[in-house]
Amino acid sequence: MFHFTFGRRKALLALLFMLGIGTLAAARAETTLRIGYQKSSTLMSLLKLQGTLEQRLAQQGVKISWYEFSSGLPLLEALNIGHVDISADVADTVPVFAQAAGADLTYFAREEPSPDAQAILVPQDSPLKTLADLKGKRIAVTKAAGSHYLLIAALEKAHLTFNDITPAYLTPADGLAAFQTGKVDAWVTWEPFVSSAERRQNARVLAGGQGLASYQRYYLSSSAFAKQHPEVLALIYRQLTQAGTWVTAHPAEAAQLLGPLWGNLDPATVEQANAHRSYRVVPVTRESLLEQQRIADVFTQAGLLPKRIDAQAPTSQRRRLASRCGKQAKASGKPPWAPTRSRRGMPDGSRPAIGGAGG
Repeated sequence: MFHFTFGRRKALLALLFMLGIGTLAAARAETTLRIGYQKSSTLMSLLKLQGTLEQRLAQQGVKISWYEFSSGLPLLEALNIGHVDISADVADTVPVFAQAAGADLTYFAREEPSPDAQAILVPQDSPLKTLADLKGKRIAVTKAAGSHYLLIAALEKAHLTFNDITPAYLTPADGLAAFQTGKVDAWVTWEPFVSSAERRQNARVLAGGQGLASYQRYYLSSSAFAKQHPEVLALIYRQLTQAGTWVTAHPAEAAQLLGPLWGNLDPATVEQANAHRSYRVVPVTRESLLEQQRIADVFTQAGLLPKRIDAQAPTSQRRRLASRCGKQAKASGKPPWAPTRSRRGMPDGSRPAIGGAGG
């Protein structure tokens, strides 16, 4: 029988230890988080720009890859089929369409209402003055976006239905092009497209969301990812809450950062757009999904959803996430986003360090 001497045993243990560490490190390095976002995903875009989220997740052995989408519906379609793991904020209407299509998704955060962040736009010299004037008109709107629900609600207020107009389902970029060239009579969109169109194309707001659509935005993940990585979602939630507080407290600095990301919009336009968003990130609860059910019912009645859904049916996983995120938000107790400076980004060579040391 072969007997180990103390020296051999020590050497073997050291070797096994190093092999174990190497295997663990390799396994951790292989974990990639795929995040989908839009241009309107302000808070996630800022975290991406600064790199704060990458730094925090790297400590957990998670690497991020980013994927930009033109609007919320294709983003959640990608989430449903497993092309991304997490969706940055999408309008409240989008998860309703995804749920009706059988998607297995989990809400993990939401932004409180921002009704002024979307609007029905018309040219400055348009003869359209009231919502009733939309009858018989061709209107650009992005399917399943929050603006889609705003249009339905506006028509209902004017005692009209979708059958009374000609909808043109277009992405924001195509909607802008159609609006500029006069191919549509009105365009229903959201920020920063609203403020940009007002300032650059001299558009006029026919109606905003006040009293029609509250416009909440939701952050989602695949249910499988939520079950496997609740700690990652909790960390992202904490970063988002800090980002939202910072943007609200530092509008000019935020505008300098976001302008280049939004097609080189001037700071004044970005500040105007951001002033219409709440950026208050809070947990998702059953009570907060009341309007989701109203939205779902309206789309079902309009024949735009294939079946009625229960938008208020929270999974046990959603309840656990809401509890975890709520506890972390209360426990942080640190000043949100007191910015420090780095050497790049702002005109004077400095930039606020989004997330801060306490992120």
